[in-house]
Amino acid sequence: MGKPTGFTEFAREPVPWREPLARLVDFDEVYTDPDADENLLRRQAARCMDCGVPFCQSPDLVTGRSGCPIHNLIPEWNDLVWKGYWQEALDRLHKTNNFPEFTGRVCPAPCEESCVLGISEPAVSIKNIELAIIERGFAEGWVQARSPQVRTGCKVTIIGSGPAGLAAAAQLNQAGHTVRIHEREDRVGGLLMYGIPNMKLDKRDVVDRRIALMREEGIEIITGSNVGNGLDGTVSIDRLLAESDALLLTTGATIPRDLPIPGRALEGVHFAMDFLTENTRRLLDPNYADDRFIDAEGRRVIVIGGGDTGADCIGTSLRHGCRSLVNFELFPVPPAARAQTNPWPTWAHVFRVDYAHQEAQAKFDRDPRVYSISTTEFVGNDEGVLTGVKTVDMALDNGRMQPVAGSERLWEADLVFLALGYLGPEHGVSEPLGLELDDQTNYRAIKGEYRTSVPKVFAAGDCRSGQSLVVRAINEGREAAREIDRFLSGTTQLP
Repeated sequence: MGKPTGFTEFAREPVPWREPLARLVDFDEVYTDPDADENLLRRQAARCMDCGVPFCQSPDLVTGRSGCPIHNLIPEWNDLVWKGYWQEALDRLHKTNNFPEFTGRVCPAPCEESCVLGISEPAVSIKNIELAIIERGFAEGWVQARSPQVRTGCKVTIIGSGPAGLAAAAQLNQAGHTVRIHEREDRVGGLLMYGIPNMKLDKRDVVDRRIALMREEGIEIITGSNVGNGLDGTVSIDRLLAESDALLLTTGATIPRDLPIPGRALEGVHFAMDFLTENTRRLLDPNYADDRFIDAEGRRVIVIGGGDTGADCIGTSLRHGCRSLVNFELFPVPPAARAQTNPWPTWAHVFRVDYAHQEAQAKFDRDPRVYSISTTEFVGNDEGVLTGVKTVDMALDNGRMQPVAGSERLWEADLVFLALGYLGPEHGVSEPLGLELDDQTNYRAIKGEYRTSVPKVFAAGDCRSGQSLVVRAINEGREAAREIDRFLSGTTQLP
């Protein structure tokens, strides 16, 4: 695929981010125009090898740790980009992915970790090419609303407008079913709207652009609709189920993992998502006046936990103008290259520098991360306000992290953000339905079938699988739509 000798002629050249210090003065996206240099992207597409077995597009269905979860036809659209057939590349991309403008920005690209070229050379820059294809599609007017020609008369209700719910809605609408989404927030998108900061995924120019197309296609989306038992201002889930031919739950995994140590109740200790959500809310609303907003300006900030959410707290705190910044990680610093126990094509557990780490390095002249450290206590003053954090160093002992005697430290802090992941979904919807749960309190439904223990009720995305990636949520939404269509019609032509 691509140019037969391209991988021997061209080096990997990622589309650059904006300069770190320039990024910190705004919440605009960190990316530069992916289509600014068409020849750059064509060269990168030319690096795609005729590898025989495209591991990039073939997800590992056993471990889920490699390949593209939505089966993107990556070699095909790489070949088309190399040849200059951009519209045809967009058609191939849309066959498997409803929202490449989302995944092209926020996906960690497990496809690149499974690229055959990546065995011995830097992988093909698949994510950059994907984003360039879809953005050119919007710029050229190739991305248009597509309303179904025929309606089946079947009504499907979806609870939650995150990536799984939106993907399912798009697919079911194309099958001709009448789709209505209920979203409890004031804006559409779930995780895409309030869980991911604007500098990674622009809300107005990217998320709202897609939502407007979906509404034009005939999908009804109701915001401010908190579905539950019908009491205390909630919309009755029983009534919605009775009015629907099928109901899909895509409510996400929204219960954050806490850190129940002494001092947890001190003022200044917050869940990461509370910080990120209210920051985006204020950014989008010029009349925002909510006392839930957390301002990091001039504050000494500690972020506990790594991953995307931890990095997003770092990036947001820097844009507020924090005084200092430290990021605690429990485990040792990852290796620079794959360990023998972490072979290709699985996800490489290696040291990475995300956008926020790069920005902290530019601002404070050091990487913000401190590895092999555990928080033991939050310390405060007589007014109940956080003033510091006590920690102990950790070391590997027989495969387990153990505290190092005599390594206790006190760190000054005004704000702590807990970015420790999520435990599972809230149960305001599942309890009235009497839904069966799995051992992790997720909605019990088998992947590939998505049927819950209640007739006509399906579940997909993080509320079914636990916390995962946007790209996996899109995959589950699409697969759930296929099974709902089969349930309603007796057969299905959805992929």
